[in-house]
Amino acid sequence: MKKNAATQKEILIVKASGETEPFSSAKLRRSLERSKASSSAIEKIQHIIQKELVPGMKTSDIYRRAFSLLRKYERGSAGRYSLNYAIMELGPSGYPFEKLVGELFALEGFSTEVGKVVSGYCVNHEIDVIAQKDNQHLMVECKFHNQPGIKTDVKVALYIEARFQDVEKAWKQNASHAQKFHEAWLVTNTKLTTDAISYARCIGIKAIGWSYPAKDGLEVRIDRAGIHPITCLTTLSRFQKQQLLEEGIVLCKEIMDNKDKLSFLGLGESKTSTVIDEINQLCFPK
Repeated sequence: MKKNAATQKEILIVKASGETEPFSSAKLRRSLERSKASSSAIEKIQHIIQKELVPGMKTSDIYRRAFSLLRKYERGSAGRYSLNYAIMELGPSGYPFEKLVGELFALEGFSTEVGKVVSGYCVNHEIDVIAQKDNQHLMVECKFHNQPGIKTDVKVALYIEARFQDVEKAWKQNASHAQKFHEAWLVTNTKLTTDAISYARCIGIKAIGWSYPAKDGLEVRIDRAGIHPITCLTTLSRFQKQQLLEEGIVLCKEIMDNKDKLSFLGLGESKTSTVIDEINQLCFPK
């Protein structure tokens, strides 16, 4: 049986970078599967998106349409599907992202300090996250972007290496740290350029980015740890989420640890229950 001509024809869509690429139904399916959406929801969304697809459609429009449909069917999956954009909404300050990264290390058994000023051999440095466990002593630099289409390039890795050399030289002069294994980490919420990855591998910087390393990128680590940012929530308005951020509440986990943190929003009992239910679906899927 011959395929319909319309299904054979490539439809070019526009990425956030301005580049064009053929629409990939398989890529859409993978992104929906990563959100842990049910098979039935995925089939419905794929069918609707493909019917509405037109040449020149932006990937951001496809995302918004898929997100809208997923929110209608499965709120918890919608929150996970929106993770990339939700992290960007933590800005413009990079501190909430640093707090999220610090929590990732804390859940892996590290003691962490966020935004600490340390003395290097030559000058002082404000380190985004310092993480220590056993004989490991890590300097973690967080590169945050709040606009789509941007990649973290090799200049960032070069900058981190220069700072790390100065900090490590000072650390090694400290008797309590001299025998520890020191390592520089780069954690970013965007994709890394090929040169950034190559340089990090060559110089010994541990790099974590969006979809990097394969199957263990930032989004995988966040989902595995269940520490989604509050900006993932679909049951709160943007203004309400901003209020929480201004109070220093970045992670859904913080609300689950102390539900009273929602009280200043003035939510009724029913609305509060709805928000808690979404957090359970988002962070603790069955």
